[in-house]
Amino acid sequence: MSTINLTPKQLRVFQLIRQWRSTRGYSPTMQELADELGVSKVTAFEHVEALIEKNVLRREANKARSLAIANDAIPPDEESGLSFPLIGRIAAGYPIERTQDSESLRLDEMFGPVRGQKGEMFALQVEGESMRDEGILDGDYVIVERRSTARNGERVVALLPSGETTLKAFFKQRDGTIRLQPSNPDFEPIIVRDCTVQGVVIGVMRRYR
Repeated sequence: MSTINLTPKQLRVFQLIRQWRSTRGYSPTMQELADELGVSKVTAFEHVEALIEKNVLRREANKARSLAIANDAIPPDEESGLSFPLIGRIAAGYPIERTQDSESLRLDEMFGPVRGQKGEMFALQVEGESMRDEGILDGDYVIVERRSTARNGERVVALLPSGETTLKAFFKQRDGTIRLQPSNPDFEPIIVRDCTVQGVVIGVMRRYR
């Protein structure tokens, strides 16, 4: 792939669009992009047009949210390693509200260069000790595969009816309820009639200083 020269603002636009597509499954509208950037809709449009001219973005025909990442479009400062969108922090204790951050978790910055295939994955930083006995500790990062279903025993990011999210082991019980099981005897399981599985944990990372 040829070198892509982007201004800092163009790079920011590219990263925002890629983050939306990774974490939400669709691109922002021009107004949503302008709101995220804190600029006018006209300015956001100008940045997008510049990225299209540079073959970094493309428009998908007959789609309301038509912006897509062009094939093999990777800005030069991101070619050296794999990164995941860091979209918030997850309670591994008592449930807390999910937050939206515009950060990325760069594996090459934490552990050195890492190569791999980018899929529908995102990262969350753990807060709390309820998954301690499975080796998921406060301050760890979990890598989550975006999925809406889970098998019994899998560690999931679950959206509760209250609007809070939590990290627990998933169990569908015979009476139809769902048990979200901690891995620490100091914490009680969460029993709900329904919850939304937002993803399944496929990896845990920890940095030792």
